[in-house]
Amino acid sequence: MMAYCLYTALAGLALLPFLLYLRNPYFFQDLCYAVTAIKIGIQVNGFRRRKPFYSILDRFLDRAAKEPQKTFLLFEDSSYTYSQADKESNRVARALSQHAQLKEGDTVALLLGNEPQFVWLWLALAKLGCTASLLNFNIRSKSLLHCFSCCDAKVLVVGADMLGAAEEVLPSLKKLGSRVLILREHCDVEGIESLSDKIQQASDEPLPPQLRATVTIKSPALYIYTSGTTGNLAFTSNLGSFLGVQTLNNRLSAIKIFCSQQWRSLSGLPKAAVINYERIWMASFLQSIAGVRSDDILYLYLPLYHSSGFLMGLCGAIEKGITIALRRKFSASQFWNDCRKYNVTVIQYIGEIMRYLCNTPKSDRDRDHKVRLAMGNGIRSDTWADFLERFGDIRICECYGATEGNIGFVNHIGKIGAIGKEHFLHKMGSLYALIRYDTEKEEPVRDSKGFCIEVPKGETGLLVGKIGDKMPFTGYANNKQQTEKKKLYDVFVKGDKYFNSGDLLRIDHEGFVYFQDRIGDTFRWKGENVATTEVADHLLMIDCIEEANVYGVKVPGHEGRIGMAAVKLKENMDFDSGAIYQHVKNYLPSYARPRFIRIQDTLVVTGTFKQMKMTLAEEGFNPSVSKDRLFYLEDNNGYIPMTEEIFNSITEGRLRL
Repeated sequence: MMAYCLYTALAGLALLPFLLYLRNPYFFQDLCYAVTAIKIGIQVNGFRRRKPFYSILDRFLDRAAKEPQKTFLLFEDSSYTYSQADKESNRVARALSQHAQLKEGDTVALLLGNEPQFVWLWLALAKLGCTASLLNFNIRSKSLLHCFSCCDAKVLVVGADMLGAAEEVLPSLKKLGSRVLILREHCDVEGIESLSDKIQQASDEPLPPQLRATVTIKSPALYIYTSGTTGNLAFTSNLGSFLGVQTLNNRLSAIKIFCSQQWRSLSGLPKAAVINYERIWMASFLQSIAGVRSDDILYLYLPLYHSSGFLMGLCGAIEKGITIALRRKFSASQFWNDCRKYNVTVIQYIGEIMRYLCNTPKSDRDRDHKVRLAMGNGIRSDTWADFLERFGDIRICECYGATEGNIGFVNHIGKIGAIGKEHFLHKMGSLYALIRYDTEKEEPVRDSKGFCIEVPKGETGLLVGKIGDKMPFTGYANNKQQTEKKKLYDVFVKGDKYFNSGDLLRIDHEGFVYFQDRIGDTFRWKGENVATTEVADHLLMIDCIEEANVYGVKVPGHEGRIGMAAVKLKENMDFDSGAIYQHVKNYLPSYARPRFIRIQDTLVVTGTFKQMKMTLAEEGFNPSVSKDRLFYLEDNNGYIPMTEEIFNSITEGRLRL
């Protein structure tokens, strides 16, 4: 009898994994994720209690002490060990301390591209207890001055090739009493001091930790800029595009549209998200969740001024103690050559990067590489499948999160199309919800009691994360108004406070999370919501279209916004108006079909490879404003060339859409 009971118990234990799998096919992957998450939680809690504070800099110093000869950075034909990087940053720190009189708590703005000096500068500033402001190296003039001043920076350090950008803002910086240093051995411009010669003369001896004695896990470590224009502040709209409007009411409507566009341009300057040391730790652990190993080599071409490149890439590599192959900027044609040259095993991606790789000419060497893992965010489902089919068995770890946000997801399963997956540990530590959102009024829907309404599984809703000690939102430097705009109050109970992600997501019944749209990108037409990503996915199924960017445009005298698409055609292919019309007619409801199509040689993207919609939406569908070919969807006749006559008929109200 005893033996029978024992046999039954063992048989039950043997069947348990199978039964768990039937109940949850992702049980074992969820379990591995849970183990990793618990380990990370224990480490972070240890960092919070540790005295003195243990930062990502201390992790780097430990790596340099334990594995001094391990390669830290590969750049072009140069190689730097952890020890060399430590010594180089010591020289930079001493030069800055002596010649710029920097002290703990000062902020220094960095304006340079991806190069080893960027890393040395950041490490040096951390050793001095200073905060680094990471400026987008594409900004100029007023935007540059705004980004420098909004975080109370004391010094601007620019790359050797950024002299022109520095000269543009030099008079204003002089008035502020700020100093400008350039990574050159000599500089003849009055007011701009050379820094490289002073670095070469400085000692590489370690700096005393007392220089950063008051730094804590909540201290600001970085300022990273987000959600703004990356070029000069300019009025990108053109009132002339509406001057053809003849009737008074429609002309007033057109002027109202124009004025609102100017206001968006004025308020579109970048905001400085405050990144503290706790936030750096949390972001750096994403590599552990993704499955990065200590012997991996990471290919880092994303701009270091961006959170993906700096936090997930550079800081994550330091946390794991791995080697980084750094490139100045992304090149689709050289991508796999670099991977082979540096024996890359892990790559990062963002936005449209993976599509660019899939659009390169096919080669017999497409699978001749050692890449086993790709991590990032923004890959489309069709590109995901195409990438795997073409370049081999590469695990893709898609993540979701915002630079300043307090909630994120990780697709630790690898399910194509999902940006993440819910997990019980995630739910325990993070209070978040998807709430119903009115895209026409551009605000959350509230019930009779004034509270928001959580959407059921399978429906699209606005992601919000409760702000608290476990999920803080530090906001933007010296910008209380924009910080408040990202907060929602009285969401579920009186007095609660949530972070507004600005993203519309959907969670299915298995807990997989899918990105639907940005709230500014989803538009409403004929009383229906139109998701730009869904329409773009359908356009990309058409043979002649290589890239598509869908957005809504205002039409005088009409409520809402009507659909328009900017597309790039495949090489040696013409615009097939008949095929496109049949496809959108067959697969999209009438209100979601792009009424206008704009043919472009290249679709404009941001510095982080995200499609830009605002300028396109503001330029609209006026053929006299755009030099690109425009097409108009005429009822029952398909896409025909857009003319001044059609434009005037629409804007004057003679042609109803």
